[in-house]
This record gives sequence, structure tokens and C-alpha cells, in this order.
Amino acid sequence: MAVSNDGHAGLSSSLTDLMTSLAVIFILLLVASHNNKQQQVNISQQQLDETRVRFEASQQELHQAQQQTHATRHNILLALRQALDVFSAQGVKADADPRDPLGLLVLVPEGLLEFAVNRDTIPAGGLTFLRHFTPKLAATICAETFRDEINTIVIEGHTDSSGSDAINLPLSQARSMAVVQESLALLQPDPTLRSCFLTFLSASGRGSSEPWRDLAGKEDKARSRRVVFKIRVRSLEQRQLHEVLSAYTPPIAGRPSNGHQ
Repeated sequence: MAVSNDGHAGLSSSLTDLMTSLAVIFILLLVASHNNKQQQVNISQQQLDETRVRFEASQQELHQAQQQTHATRHNILLALRQALDVFSAQGVKADADPRDPLGLLVLVPEGLLEFAVNRDTIPAGGLTFLRHFTPKLAATICAETFRDEINTIVIEGHTDSSGSDAINLPLSQARSMAVVQESLALLQPDPTLRSCFLTFLSASGRGSSEPWRDLAGKEDKARSRRVVFKIRVRSLEQRQLHEVLSAYTPPIAGRPSNGHQ
């Protein structure tokens, strides 16, 4: 059966129209896909910019908090040095802890407490020293300006390297506990100050693990036998936790609401 030229022309035209339509649809899909990709890129860039802004704000907040912590530690150190200056001639020294950016150290030479060899009982001379020393230390730490900035006060007992760890460790622990107990007893006349000081206080016996050495590396046994009041200010995380707890927990009468247990 013969097909007219008009039939061939009509079929060819239909195929052409179909191909054109498909091409147009393909182009439209390609354009839509491109626009969608571009929109996704724009959204991703916006999210990236927002994340960068939040990160920079967090970094600035962290830097400011670190500066505040540093300033707080410095101010507490100045107050301690002023309050304890009367004991400086006896070897009492307040300083920043070189191994802890949040720490302060108050060094009390063991000679001031006059512990007898292998004994943990504080004799009369040591009691006299603590009677003058402890109230000044506690009043500085528990001052309204500082008490919410303090995290802990650890009384550390240290011995020299003479003797074994089996003797030195329990001896240093017993001596540090004796200082804790006597300090709290001396604060009995002021229940508010005693309660505040007790909130932060603990004892630790270090034995001969940290001997005092001179520049040549030789142990100074007399200076190794010491008691150290190790004071630590709150970190940023502890300060934030304190703020949260303070918002929901009423303070206990006679105790600073510092969140420390």
C-alpha cells in the first residue's frame, strides 16, 4: 500500500514536535534542578554564616570568662597576701599555683605547726599560730566578694623523703586532718564563718611525693615538711552550673550558695 507524501510529512512533523516538546521538558527540568541546587547552596552558605557568627560569639564569651577567672584569682591572691602579710616573716607565702591556672597556694612551713617527729598532734606553739592564722584565712576566703568564686580548699600535708611511704602517707594525712579539725574548732565562735569555711574544706596527705628541691635539684628536707592550703577558684563550667542552681535552689541559712558539695 502506498503512503502519500503528505502522510510522510505529517509523521515527520509529529515526530519533530514530540522531540521538541521532550527537549523543552528536559531543559525545564535542567533549569529547575539548577535553581534547586543554587537554592540549596544559598541555604548552606547562610547556615555556614550563622554557624560562624555563633562560633565567634562563643569564642568571645569564653575569652571574657577566662579573663574574669584570671582577674578573680589575681584579686583573691592580692587579698590573701594582704591578710597574711603579718605571717610572711615566719615563712607563710601566698602565690599562684604554677601547675593550675585556677589554683592558689598558701604555704605554711611545718616548723610553724611544730609537729614532733612521727607525730600528728599539733603542740601548743602550732595551736597558737593557727589561732591567729585561721580566722584571717577564713575571713578572706568567705568574704562576700570572693566566696561565690571559690570551689575548694584542700589542706595538703607533706613530708620529706625520710622513711617509707607506708609511714609518710598516713602521717601526712593525719597531720592535714589535724589542721582541718583544729581550724574548724577555732572558728566555733563564728558559726557563719565556720559553716562557709567547712563548705570548701577537705584534707589530703601527699607523703613525700612532692619534695621541695633547690635549683640544683637537691631536696630541702626542712621545706619539704610543710602544710599547703590549696585554694581553687571556680571554672567557667562550675560558674555556669552555680548560676543555674542559684536560680532554682534557695540558699541554706548560714551557708554560701555556691553549689559545692
